[in-house]
Amino acid sequence: MTRPASFKYFKISPEIIRLAVMLYIRFPLSLRNVEDLVHERGIDVSHETVGYWWNRFGPMFAAEIRRKRVQQLRAFSKWKWHVDKVFEKVNGKRHYLWRAIDQESEVLEAVVTKRRSKQVALKFLRKLMKRHGFVEEIETDRFASYKAALRDLGVLEKQQTGRWLNNRVEHLHLPFRRRERAMQRFRRMRRLQKFASVHSSVYNHFN
Repeated sequence: MTRPASFKYFKISPEIIRLAVMLYIRFPLSLRNVEDLVHERGIDVSHETVGYWWNRFGPMFAAEIRRKRVQQLRAFSKWKWHVDKVFEKVNGKRHYLWRAIDQESEVLEAVVTKRRSKQVALKFLRKLMKRHGFVEEIETDRFASYKAALRDLGVLEKQQTGRWLNNRVEHLHLPFRRRERAMQRFRRMRRLQKFASVHSSVYNHFN
């Protein structure tokens, strides 16, 4: 999954590193849980080491998954997008995790912000369209900033709102919520953004 040079100074097998990192990201496990699981396979690794592997290799694995899938997503994700946001607490302060998925529940983007406003929604949608092109239909909730941002982008006619239309993306928040509880929440916005991006790519890989 990564170039052999990435593991050059590590004595342990790259396959073991991949296993530990993927277990930690994909399932609602703590670092100590992953330590126990790999120990059952006869591998003596501490939870601190698993944490180091996740910080070093998690974004690298996610970037490679994203690179391989982005062209495929461009071809198959132009029919419908679902866009939604959820509240996240970081050191007791409210932040917002914006997420966009396509009709097949592929996560296209996951962005963490301190505010929810027209400017933030506009920046998020521009990034989404720049990476994945334009789409036939965008389903959102009735948050006014979506409408204002889509009007500025000239694609307001593509917006669809309704009581049940956005259930697909709302259900997709649940795996991340379970994962968040296992990590006992996040203490830094940068760490939340990092994990949300990596988790999205790994979720797509196993979806």
